[in-house]
Amino acid sequence: MASSSIIIWSILFSSIGMGFLMYGKKQRAIVPLCAGLALIVFPYFMTSVLMLLVVGIILVAIPYFIRL
Repeated sequence: MASSSIIIWSILFSSIGMGFLMYGKKQRAIVPLCAGLALIVFPYFMTSVLMLLVVGIILVAIPYFIRL
């Protein structure tokens, strides 16, 4: 059950990351660009669903709190 949860959450966070990446590239904004890249890459290194959720939520929230 954990592996299917990790796959589903990874797809969700990677999709959000792709949106941030495209937005950051189009607007030339470094914070969404880096957050999007991190959201795409980080699920490959997570083995726990809880850690995947915690890191994913933090990375999704970064562009809203840090504006450069």
